[in-house]
Amino acid sequence: MTSDVVAPAPETAAANGHGDTHTAAGSAALTLGSIGVVYGDIGTSPLYALREAVIAASGPGGAVTTQAVLGVLSLILWALIIVVTLKYVVILLRADNNGEGGTLALMALALRGVTQGAGAIVLLGIVSGALFYGDAVITPALSVLSAIEGIKLVTAALDPYVVPVTVIILLALFAVQSRGTARVATFFGPIMCVWFGVIAIAAIHPIWRQPEVLLALNPFYAVSFMIHHGMIGFVTLGAVFLAVTGAEALYADLGHFGKRPIQTAWLFIVLPSLALNYLGQGALVLLDPKAVENPFFLMFPDWALIPMVTLATAATVIASQAVITGAYSLTRQAIQLGLMPRFEIRHTSESHSGQIYIPRVNRMLLITVIVLVLMFRSSSALASAYGISVTGTMVVTGMMGFVVIWKVWKWSPFAAAALIAPFLFLDLTFLAANLLKVWEGGWVPLALGAFVMLLMYTWRRGSRLLFDKSRKLEFPLADLVAMLEKRPPQRVPGTAVFLTSDPVSAPTALMHSLKHYKVLHEKNVILTIETAPTPRIDLAERVKLEPISATFSKVTLRFGFMESPNVPRALAIARKLGWQFDIMSTSFFLSRRALKPAAHSGMPRWQDHLFIWLSRTANDATDYFQIPSGRVVEVGTQVTV
Repeated sequence: MTSDVVAPAPETAAANGHGDTHTAAGSAALTLGSIGVVYGDIGTSPLYALREAVIAASGPGGAVTTQAVLGVLSLILWALIIVVTLKYVVILLRADNNGEGGTLALMALALRGVTQGAGAIVLLGIVSGALFYGDAVITPALSVLSAIEGIKLVTAALDPYVVPVTVIILLALFAVQSRGTARVATFFGPIMCVWFGVIAIAAIHPIWRQPEVLLALNPFYAVSFMIHHGMIGFVTLGAVFLAVTGAEALYADLGHFGKRPIQTAWLFIVLPSLALNYLGQGALVLLDPKAVENPFFLMFPDWALIPMVTLATAATVIASQAVITGAYSLTRQAIQLGLMPRFEIRHTSESHSGQIYIPRVNRMLLITVIVLVLMFRSSSALASAYGISVTGTMVVTGMMGFVVIWKVWKWSPFAAAALIAPFLFLDLTFLAANLLKVWEGGWVPLALGAFVMLLMYTWRRGSRLLFDKSRKLEFPLADLVAMLEKRPPQRVPGTAVFLTSDPVSAPTALMHSLKHYKVLHEKNVILTIETAPTPRIDLAERVKLEPISATFSKVTLRFGFMESPNVPRALAIARKLGWQFDIMSTSFFLSRRALKPAAHSGMPRWQDHLFIWLSRTANDATDYFQIPSGRVVEVGTQVTV
């Protein structure tokens, strides 16, 4: 889960993601920030994970047994140790792409290491990216709903208000996105620290009263439970997985906080607090099996229920915020990597480039989240829908991790397989267990993921077909420049910049300009914008200037997949390379293509129409590349795809 919520100011020190060189104060601030942003999702899992797992382990209408409680607890604790601590904290945090983490960053890293099979890696990236959106809509709905359900324990009369209050909180959460979250994010770390402290302290008394619960630390109970419970044990695994949802955030937020602060926060604060809380809930259920109804809130005395519901709501809003901003960040990466059309991206902070807001994504998330809350109406019902998207993402991460360890780290394939195979086996087991919940609600993230996957695949395939078709029709740039230098048309003062994705061919806008206006500017620049497979590009490598003739030159601007392209700012760097660039005497020529379906395109007719629709919804290149609209000339062309 990639989230761009920015915590304390020292985070900028970790912009490169290598969190090992901070001062003590900077590391402490980054650790605090990571607790607020990275661990919101996994930190709020105790609200529902143990309850759902014990209910699943007891079978339909079955009694809660000591063996079931200890088995479930052991499974949860060892899932936290193996999946989160070993796979993510120890191994995957080392597989960074120039300091950045997340599945698309891992995809870009894996692509750098392979010469064959790039298509399969891109497909894995598309799958994981698409499944993330399923997670991004279920996390806010499930976590806020489970927090508000605590008010039912105060009095049953408040039950009818759970869904309306949840909807109001979610509406408010999405409404404030456009204002940016930097100011609020400052409080995320301290609030989550209070949360982890309170849930750990609350567990001490039940554990003291029922020390037998500590037997669950022995993995024998997890293995014994799975052996003796057959199909019920397998079904229970799907609910146990709820305890580790949010683990992918450790890797996705690597670029914001650095490796060391994320590891420190997990090992010394988050893991001990979660382990204590799950043991406390287990002890309470052993003391009173009826407490399985809501063991998290029942650990607290009556007078503490309202404050705890308030604190839980704050914690779940923080968890939801991390996922929402993660969706923005993932969308920007997908656009830059050519998996999605251009969307309007607004920057909500002058000092942090990661603080972005994408109105279209915000609207789609809000509508889907509200529909889910109104459809399922309880956290127990929604818990069935949760898990599939996260387990799917974890399986894909494991597969791409294998490629990186083998091809990029240069391990032997056998050593890489020996390291990753046990984790992949565990992830596939969790995925299989979660797939049993498809008809109970698991179809929601699958349907959403399949839809996003279709959009990404269609956009990438259609863009490739369009590029190939356009290239066949275009004239080689070198030949055109040679002709124009021999027999130059009438010159006009100023500079013309022609944007093109193919620097070898003459830009369509240039050809149409010559055809209709029959004039040429004194200086002409063929501008290509490239997205690098790294998160950010050093300013020294941003601009490449290449003279073609006396009046023509090629300029290539390179941006990382985590950056928002700003053409005027990048061109200002070109001045140092000898290009006299003045924005007020420069015109930018762009070709706007009107697409029509061809008789034979390489895609089915319905996919042609989908691609054309996507291209129409794409944001204007002028806005996306931040070019002043008063300096832009658009030339329209019709193309069949």
